[in-house]
Amino acid sequence: MMLSGFLFLLLLKALDGKSNGSCRHRDVLRHLNLTDNEDAMTRPGINSPLKIELDVLLYAILDVDEKRQQFVSYLWVDMSWQNDDLMWNPDDFCGIKRIYLPTKLLWQPDLTIEEMTEKDKTLPSCQLMVVNNGTIMLRNDMVLVSACKLHIFQFPFDVQSCTLSFKSVTHLDEDLQFVPEKDSMWNDDWSRRMMQAQNEWLFIDMKPNSKTVDNFGFNQSMLVYTIRMKRRSALYIANLLVPILFFFCLDLASFLISQKGGEKLSFKVTVLLAVTVMQLILNEILPASSNRIPLIVVFCIGIFGLMMLSLMETILIMHLVEKDNEADKDQILSNVFGDKLEKDSFQNSSRVAGYWTRVSKTISKVFFIFYLIAATVFFLCLYFLWRRVEKW
Repeated sequence: MMLSGFLFLLLLKALDGKSNGSCRHRDVLRHLNLTDNEDAMTRPGINSPLKIELDVLLYAILDVDEKRQQFVSYLWVDMSWQNDDLMWNPDDFCGIKRIYLPTKLLWQPDLTIEEMTEKDKTLPSCQLMVVNNGTIMLRNDMVLVSACKLHIFQFPFDVQSCTLSFKSVTHLDEDLQFVPEKDSMWNDDWSRRMMQAQNEWLFIDMKPNSKTVDNFGFNQSMLVYTIRMKRRSALYIANLLVPILFFFCLDLASFLISQKGGEKLSFKVTVLLAVTVMQLILNEILPASSNRIPLIVVFCIGIFGLMMLSLMETILIMHLVEKDNEADKDQILSNVFGDKLEKDSFQNSSRVAGYWTRVSKTISKVFFIFYLIAATVFFLCLYFLWRRVEKW
């Protein structure tokens, strides 16, 4: 009885000693034999494609520059891959299931983004996580400045799509393959939850697509994330479209101004110059390299053209009214200087007195009807073209 009790104490002490010696992360590190730099130099796994599971979370839309055709975003990039050489049984190490190591100790994919135009200035992660089943996980955040071909035909009611193409710098598709870790619904949901800033843009969705591309004669695996976003147009409506419409309404109201004097002409010229100022403001926003003329530019040019026609009609009407004024002056002179002058000017003045005024009134009525019809057709065409904006 005493012997069995003594043996039990010895066994308990031995187990306790083993537990105390294997409950530290450095014990796992020694077990994995990571004292040399061999694991940082070579790709893990056998001679077959190593799958890199990659997830991208959009944390913020910092800027979309139409002039430079650039997309600035803040991203979280998660990568994970399998290394069967780095496995252990958690029961042997007091239940330790993961350890954190400096990134320089282990190999990691040489990831690059094809659309990147400026080097990321954020510091890369200094540690990665190793799970007991051999899974390596690495997370980096980055402020990414990337090229994005922006289509501004339907500005400011446009939906833009920017792509981020992740691939290896040197590895072929026979060595590395990039695949999405989660489905697109998961990425969309978490991106919306984490979104801190969107500025004038509203995030719609983000879709991953794995493919193989030919890069200078070498096939490489690429994972492309397509980010869709919709512009918030309220500010542009209030600052551009509505003021131009107000100027157009003022031009319509100017038809009620009397043709006598120069007030109507000066008023129309002032309104036309105001629209020109709005066009200059718009020119500072839109890029000069657009393949198609944006609809908002067509809107401004159309309004400008209608006002120009209205101004030309006013000049014509004033010219016709002036001819009647000259005829009235001749009639007054004939009354003052006698019958001889009246006979000489009768054929040129008295016969047309009031005639050109009546003609100008007819022209004004016809032109006003034409003006309304042309403006209505123009606005309806623009409305349906802007309505063709991509649904989401």
